[in-house]
Amino acid sequence: MLGRAGNFAFLFAQNVSSIQPQHRGMATLKSISLRLKSVKNIQKITQSMKMVSAAKYARAERDLAQARPVGSGAKIFYEQAEVKPLEATPEKLYVAITSDRGLCGAVHTNVVRKLRILLEQPGAEHIKVVCVGDKSKAILQRKYGNNIILSVNEVGRLPPTFQDAARLATAILQSGYEFSYGEIIYNRFKSVVSYSTSNIPIYSLPTVQAAPKLSIYDSLDDEIIQSYLEFSLSALLYYAMKENACSEQSSRMTAMDNASKNAGEMIDKLTLTFNRTRQAVITRELIEIISGASAL
Repeated sequence: MLGRAGNFAFLFAQNVSSIQPQHRGMATLKSISLRLKSVKNIQKITQSMKMVSAAKYARAERDLAQARPVGSGAKIFYEQAEVKPLEATPEKLYVAITSDRGLCGAVHTNVVRKLRILLEQPGAEHIKVVCVGDKSKAILQRKYGNNIILSVNEVGRLPPTFQDAARLATAILQSGYEFSYGEIIYNRFKSVVSYSTSNIPIYSLPTVQAAPKLSIYDSLDDEIIQSYLEFSLSALLYYAMKENACSEQSSRMTAMDNASKNAGEMIDKLTLTFNRTRQAVITRELIEIISGASAL
């Protein structure tokens, strides 16, 4: 009788000790299963975003081919007249071309990084910034909020148009800030996997009037020059926005493709881990059953 009680106590202790590992194993299987399901859902989202970005990239590339002559034509005037910034007026204006949307690699960060280098140099108090898109404003506002005079949002949801660029140019000219020299900082599209952060110079009316070779153009008075500067600013902004939009879509397409591949690799690893854990749980349960039967 005492022996039977001892065997029963041994079996009870063994069963109690086997409950906790089995519980941990089931909890591990459940957590791995939930994580596997979430990664699969993320992969579906990244694949869908890649397809959407591919369609938008194809359209952006077609639009860019039509916008490049507009930008190059607007820049020729400054090059032929040899317009240079005036040293007497140090006020400068920089326009950062970004958008409101992320998940596109370092497209926005590169523009902001180049602008931050300029803002950290001596004489930054004479520099004002126009942020096109919430991404550049969100990064610059905390440290360089005093340098921002204008910000524009709702950029990137739809392809940029010349009317959008004209409204932006009007807002810049009506901001009340008198600058002699400025730059439009944007990402210049090269290929599907390559782009470079570039800049386009912009000038004010007194700076253009002081150009050494302005006389090669006949019948140019202040009103004509001012009208052309307004049009050229709109054209250059339109060109820069098109270049940046094409770079953004190609970068987002590449980023989503890489994210889908990484999710696929993670799914394979989690599936292998899940199968190994499930096999370990089954093996442990079989050992416990066999051990209990042998003890009886």
